[in-house]
Amino acid sequence: MDTAIIIGVGPENGLGGALCKRFASLGRHVVVAGRTQSKLENVVSAIETNGGMATALVTDCTDESQINKLFNTANEIGSVNVAIYNVGNNFPGRIIDMEADYFEKAWQSCCFGGFLFGREAIRHMQTNRAGTILYTGASASLRGRAGFSAFNASKAALRTLAQAMAKEVGQEGIHVGHVVIDGLINGEKANINFSDYADKLGEEGMINIESIVDAYEFLYQQPKTGWTFEVDLRTALEDW
Repeated sequence: MDTAIIIGVGPENGLGGALCKRFASLGRHVVVAGRTQSKLENVVSAIETNGGMATALVTDCTDESQINKLFNTANEIGSVNVAIYNVGNNFPGRIIDMEADYFEKAWQSCCFGGFLFGREAIRHMQTNRAGTILYTGASASLRGRAGFSAFNASKAALRTLAQAMAKEVGQEGIHVGHVVIDGLINGEKANINFSDYADKLGEEGMINIESIVDAYEFLYQQPKTGWTFEVDLRTALEDW
């Protein structure tokens, strides 16, 4: 059985959890990776309840040895067919007030981890000359915003890394894609951590999770004769 690795998985009702459930429904054994064991186990349980297969593995995206373990674990189950890097919490702050290690932490999480993850994915996909690597982007991937310099810089760097990677390994049969999520996702994090803002936007002002997951599946299912590098998603109400 082919495997799917998805890192950056939090609550079941979040983008990472939805991605795991979707790729399990496509017949992949999903290796569910993130920072919190209990959240990973909830996602695995939901997948297994629906007849799918999944394995949870707590992983620090910035730790090279843990990323290696993640891919080796998946490879023992089956060939790595798709790998999704969904890491990158927001890092707000004004430049003048920002500590150097805070800026560096943002870069490590959003970009350096993406490099480690992508490199290992390529190494495991080269043998079969096939596979898909997808990265989660944000509004910050495309434009700077006051008060979010660390997040802007690291997400923009991740996008450029993904683009270079796509050009470097495309002829080896490996499809690299980048998904720009331009707005607030209607999931657990938004409705708990940003409840006032979520209430202000309402259902039509937040991006539907399943619509986002559809975009990832669209990239994954594309034939080699018609690959897309990037898709961007927002609501009809978003000012962009």
